[in-house]
Amino acid sequence: MSSSIAKICLVAAVFALGAAACAKQVGDSCKTNIDCNIEGSRPCDISQPGGYCTVEGCNLNSCPDEAMCVRFFPSKYLTQPCDPATEDSTSNACAADELCLESGLCAPRGSERRYCALKCGNGSDCRGGYECRFVGEHGSSSLNPNDLGKAKFCAPKEAI
Repeated sequence: MSSSIAKICLVAAVFALGAAACAKQVGDSCKTNIDCNIEGSRPCDISQPGGYCTVEGCNLNSCPDEAMCVRFFPSKYLTQPCDPATEDSTSNACAADELCLESGLCAPRGSERRYCALKCGNGSDCRGGYECRFVGEHGSSSLNPNDLGKAKFCAPKEAI
């Protein structure tokens, strides 16, 4: 009886390792959450073209090695201009509950959403329909001030 249980446990362990080895990376296409990670810790963002495996609510060190944590602020919430070069994240141009983003616009702190995004060095690092974009462009921002003008991530191509 105990050898039967051991065999079942071995088969289950091999299956679990196989499933983990097939897990998709951040930035891969998906249709459902299970496409990205069988445990559900890596959801599928179906609002992105072809779906986008990600991690929501990340912090500076919580993304997998292939990814970086990017803050997004919806463009409809971006308000008046500010100068990120001369002001820290709290700007005199911005209201008390706003941040001065790398893009030079104020954004309400409450509109911030964080996601792990695939790092890239050029456009060929991203899958079809995506481009390699600097952090700080199009309402994105970084948690790491050293990323400004240096770090890039894969984002949906802009409609022309």
